[in-house]
Amino acid sequence: MKLKTLAYLLLLCLPILAGKAQSGNGLAPEVTDLNAKDVSYEKEKGLTYLKKPFISLAPREKKDQLQVGTLGKDGGDKKLVLKYARILAEKSEDPKSGKTDSLLIAYKGKLLFESYFRRGRANYPHYQMSITKSYTTMALGRAMQLGYLSMEDLDKPVLSFLKKLDASKLAKGADKITLHEAMHMSSGIRLPKKKINQLIDRPERLLGQGQIQAYLQFSSPIPPYPRDFKYQASDPSITMQVLQSVVPGSAEDFIRDELLKPMGILTYHWQEDLSGLPKSAAGSSVLSRDMIKMGLLVLGGGNWNGKRHLPEKFLKKATSALVQTSPSSHYGYFWWRQTWEIGDAKYPCIQGRGAGGQFIFVLPTLELVIVATAHNKGMGKMLWGIPGYLIPAFNAK
Repeated sequence: MKLKTLAYLLLLCLPILAGKAQSGNGLAPEVTDLNAKDVSYEKEKGLTYLKKPFISLAPREKKDQLQVGTLGKDGGDKKLVLKYARILAEKSEDPKSGKTDSLLIAYKGKLLFESYFRRGRANYPHYQMSITKSYTTMALGRAMQLGYLSMEDLDKPVLSFLKKLDASKLAKGADKITLHEAMHMSSGIRLPKKKINQLIDRPERLLGQGQIQAYLQFSSPIPPYPRDFKYQASDPSITMQVLQSVVPGSAEDFIRDELLKPMGILTYHWQEDLSGLPKSAAGSSVLSRDMIKMGLLVLGGGNWNGKRHLPEKFLKKATSALVQTSPSSHYGYFWWRQTWEIGDAKYPCIQGRGAGGQFIFVLPTLELVIVATAHNKGMGKMLWGIPGYLIPAFNAK
């Protein structure tokens, strides 16, 4: 208790440009009267900015299945981490980097640093943008762990799962697309923008598997694999439809009861797609502490609190570099992969990325998980700024 108190008093003495760290009772800022029905992206945009940033070097134990510790005592350089926190707290007019909402850090399985800025709240789920794709992968992996799918199923055509499709109407080559190909954005589906607009204007055609029927029917001819990588909504939508087809009940219930609930992820929101299924390209809202859990699940090779939650073999493939997307980035099953270079050292990094500055960074060689949320424009600058500030803080070399 004395160490926590000392850390907190030390924090209050540090000059943070946006004002002193939020004090009071030491509790992270929360939205009062939280109602699950009110958790949504639009309501999040209406949250007022915090008057002062909240920064904790010793996150509280909340009985939410997260182990907590103290920055410095349990690892990490307090000065370097707080230096970066001060930068994030600064008032900035830069729409690409000045609107961070939270930064959390877990090291060797313990949450050591928790901070909230602007719209960040400890109990209000933050819109995840494209990290929803990564969660869709985790849901499929959970189905595999429970025996509803196998590794061999990844190489089967998606038509073998989606029995309601009319194969006679599909574009040439569409019957050859496998689950593996769709999950690393290599389905080859190409829809003219005009056709997309026509389909959206008639949403009744997209209910259920009608959504995938439209993708595969109105696409340009699908070339043989390997195909060019294209980041698009059709491929995670296919994955969600396959999940719906193999699990008992619905994909929505399965995600809630089998993926999230066992991890203590209870306060979240997941939008519904035009198909009636959970949106898979973007659409989920999750607490920042629960984002840390997803990163720790990856770091643990699919184990959660000593129990096998996802198959290790599947997760290893899902987070591997299956296709190169740029000189510095690779892609797996809706997870990104980069190697960060600091000085002469290289650090492999598995990433969940969402537009606006939503990130889950997993650095296996450092046993480090970093989570950030923001409401910037584009991807923001955090993708490039975090390595230089935070890797040295946890690099014992």
